[in-house]
Amino acid sequence: MTQSTARRVLGYIRVSTEEQANSGLSLESQRQKLQQYCDLHDHDLVDIVEDAGESAKNLNRPGMKQVIKAIDNKSVDVVLVVKLDRLTRSTRDLGDLLDRFGRRGVDLAAVSESLDTSTAAGRMVVNMIGVVAQWEREAIGERTSAALQAKRQRGERYSGRSPYGWQYVDGRMIENNDEQQTICLVESMVSNEKLSLRAISSRLADRGIINRSGKPFAASSIKRIIESIETQRQKVAA
Repeated sequence: MTQSTARRVLGYIRVSTEEQANSGLSLESQRQKLQQYCDLHDHDLVDIVEDAGESAKNLNRPGMKQVIKAIDNKSVDVVLVVKLDRLTRSTRDLGDLLDRFGRRGVDLAAVSESLDTSTAAGRMVVNMIGVVAQWEREAIGERTSAALQAKRQRGERYSGRSPYGWQYVDGRMIENNDEQQTICLVESMVSNEKLSLRAISSRLADRGIINRSGKPFAASSIKRIIESIETQRQKVAA
C-alpha cells in the first residue's frame, strides 16, 4: 500500500474593514482560491484561519497568532495564503516570519505570487525578501540613531530617562546641579586620589550621596559615570 505524500496545509485569509467593503478579495473568495490550489496540488487543507477586519500593520492578530503557534508546533507542513500581503504589509515582519518558517522547517506558499518555499525558485525569492528586510531594519536603525543624535545636540528629550547629571524640563535636557556635583566629585576621586570603583562607591555612601533610586551607588554605576566623563572629554578634544 502506497503511503500518502499529501502535505498538511494551513490556510490563512485576512481582510481589513475597508477591503471588506471595497475589494474583491473577500474572505469567501480567498477560501475558494486556497481550496482550488490544494486540490490542484493534492495537498491536505487541514484548516483555514481567518482574521476579519484586521490590519496588516503588525502581527498582533488573533488568527496570525494561531498560525505562528502551528508553525512553532510543526503541526503543518505548509502555510498557504492567496497573496503575501495577507500575512503582512511590512517587509520587516515578513522577514521575521520567513526566519521562523525556516527554523521550524515549515514552507510558505502564496497562490498569486506562485511562491512555494519548498522549491529552489521559491527559496531564492525568500532569500531576496530576507535581504530587503535586513536592509530595512538597518536603515530604520540608522535613521533612528541620526534623529536621536540631532535631538541630543539640540538639547531636546530623546529618551524616557535622562542621563545621569541631566534632567528634562519642558521637553529639554538641562544640567542637574546636584548630580553634576556628584560627577565632579567622582572625577576628582579618580584623577586626584586614584580610588578604585569600590572605594569611590564606599566614599559616596559615607557622605550620604545616593543614586536616583535612593540607594548607594554600585561599582557598575560609578564605572558608567567615569565612562561618561571620558566620552565628554573626547568630544571636547575633537
